[in-house]
Amino acid sequence: MAKKRPSLTEDPIISTLAKLTWPMIFGMLGMVVFNLVDTIYIGMVGVDELAAIGFAFPVVMFIRSITAGMGIATASVFSRIIVSQERSVMQKHSMYAIILAVIVVVIFVTIGELTIIPVFRLLGATEELLPLISEYMSVWYAGVIFVVVPMVGNNIIRSTGDTFTPGMIMVFASVLNIILDPVMIFGWGPFPEMGLKGAALATVISMGMGLVLSLHILIVKKKLLRISKPDISAMFGTWKQIFYVAGPAAMGMLITPVSLALITRIISEYGSDAVAAFGIGSRLEMFILILIASLGSVLTVFSGQNWSVRNYTRIYKGTRISAVFSLSWGAVLFIVSQLFAGEIASVFTQNEDVIRITSTYLVIVSFSYGFQGVLMLCTSILNGINKPMVSFGLIMLRMTILYVPVALVASYLFGLKGIFWAAFTANLTAGITAYFMVRKVTGAHAEREIRVEKNYLKRKEAETAKNMDQEAVLTS
Repeated sequence: MAKKRPSLTEDPIISTLAKLTWPMIFGMLGMVVFNLVDTIYIGMVGVDELAAIGFAFPVVMFIRSITAGMGIATASVFSRIIVSQERSVMQKHSMYAIILAVIVVVIFVTIGELTIIPVFRLLGATEELLPLISEYMSVWYAGVIFVVVPMVGNNIIRSTGDTFTPGMIMVFASVLNIILDPVMIFGWGPFPEMGLKGAALATVISMGMGLVLSLHILIVKKKLLRISKPDISAMFGTWKQIFYVAGPAAMGMLITPVSLALITRIISEYGSDAVAAFGIGSRLEMFILILIASLGSVLTVFSGQNWSVRNYTRIYKGTRISAVFSLSWGAVLFIVSQLFAGEIASVFTQNEDVIRITSTYLVIVSFSYGFQGVLMLCTSILNGINKPMVSFGLIMLRMTILYVPVALVASYLFGLKGIFWAAFTANLTAGITAYFMVRKVTGAHAEREIRVEKNYLKRKEAETAKNMDQEAVLTS
């Protein structure tokens, strides 16, 4: 007999979130580990290659943010309609969502392929690094189409409350990428040595295989997608719902790589070693916040389903539980970073200057990771309850209003360390603000829900008392 899937609207909150989060941890961990392994192998090739992917990182995040925004919107919209729509309707919604995602990504990728050199010149890349960056990005851009369908498709599956299947698809693609990386970078077996180009090609092949698996699950196993002639009116209706969340969500996610690109430009004034160190630090953050990111992906669906059935108190409690977890995990990360920052940095490179700068970054910024996690969780909840503009505003607060301007001033006053303290300040301030913002939004609805329930109970008690009085009169 199949194991019962946790109910997002009824079962105990902590156990429900835990059961749904652990498969996503493995999936996201696989994606982050392959990025870290990628960095380690490229670091073996040389510091220039490491600096090249340091410059590439914000642009890669830019494109991934577009697809991730589409995925977030899909999870939000589908989690709020999954309880009321028939499977045939869901199949059409799924097809329309994937068509939209492909169109959007093709547009951005075409622009990206045509602007590689000018964009990276603008980011501060030297003429010596531009050929390496172009070699990597030209292949990476060509394979982005293999990212978008699994991203959207996995979120369709996740909106039903099944986090295991998309998690395992992510693990499969990541493991394949880790296997292919050294083969194509260093030229093992029949493959020629391709360096950075090989790293990008390994990613494209593994994501392509993930695409095949995702489509198989969606069409054959889950029967959540059926290719048919689109109803233009219905398709635009679905696109409108998705864009309502995807627009702010994608823009919110795009703010991060754009801001990181600006930070990278500021850091480039301190040399390639500083850029390489910042690239390592940024990728490390993806790894050490994997628990929070996994929980955030679940909270979008959790809050969406509970919002659709007006279970506001449950969202209110889930916010508090999630924030406590994030701050606790942040405390662990802070302690580890203070004790082992140098050892962690040395995993990625043997260059003493890069190790020193990376260690400084971790020591300063690590205390704020718990608050950065709170921000991530709160924006996930806001997207789930169809409040994407509030989520967008909080991301703007962290990156555009705080991080970049403070980094500019702090760099002038305090040098490279000032930029790292700017990251600390932005994470701390935005995290605290996000928590109280979500508590305000969900709390108002929760208090209204409690008042309605209390009034209902009072009416029932009054009716019961009245009936008892009438029965007493009749019996007397």
